[in-house]
Amino acid sequence: MSPEASSYLLLFGSGLLAGALNVIAGGGSFITLPILILMGLPPTMANGTNRIGILLQNLSAVWGFRRHGLVERRWLLWAALPVTVGAIGGTLVALRIDEGAFQRILAILMVAVTLWTIWDPLRRRRNGMEGQPSRRGDGRAGTLAVACGFFAAGIYGGFVQAGVGFLLLAVATLAGYDLVRGNALKVFCVLASTPISLGLFFWDGQVALLPGVVLAAGMMIGGSIGVRLTVLGGHRWIRGVVTVVVILLAVKLWIGG
Repeated sequence: MSPEASSYLLLFGSGLLAGALNVIAGGGSFITLPILILMGLPPTMANGTNRIGILLQNLSAVWGFRRHGLVERRWLLWAALPVTVGAIGGTLVALRIDEGAFQRILAILMVAVTLWTIWDPLRRRRNGMEGQPSRRGDGRAGTLAVACGFFAAGIYGGFVQAGVGFLLLAVATLAGYDLVRGNALKVFCVLASTPISLGLFFWDGQVALLPGVVLAAGMMIGGSIGVRLTVLGGHRWIRGVVTVVVILLAVKLWIGG
């Protein structure tokens, strides 16, 4: 097998793992972004190319959640809209940042967000909601605060995408959603905001189509697997494996930067 074929096979495999991880919780781009960079793409182009996979993976995931009756149309205004507006601003910043600075920021975020997921400060709140019906928020003040949280998550997602799922899931948890419905809300928001971010990266010439399509193929399949694992609850073993992989990639990225 040629080195190029091996690279694309690795990219497809990383997309498979990342797609499942993105649906289950988030952080899949902490695997795919370093892989794209280590394949030779400039950091900003890797950031843009990664969004092809994100778009198609979340399209598949939203369809899967909808078949399980877990997608609500009201999410479009109070959640997806502020995420999308924030993503526009974050994307514009990402298109202007220095390549080396972005790579080092990504390495730091990889470690920081991984430690956050291990600590998981919202675990008790989620556990306390088990068996309770999901809700949107407590009155107008609660809804406004949650919308601001989604807007902030959108800025982050527009900038780097990697780890935005954790932020969206945290906001959904604070809004009163359980883990399964919160994941459905998360992928819905990402699906709504990604086309604009991807379009801005593409307009700026920061998207490599072939790697993006290979990555997207893996992420779409992984996203479907992630939906089933989320609904069935058989996904806890993934966290340990991904933690090790992300830390190793972060070290490699920092040294390579």
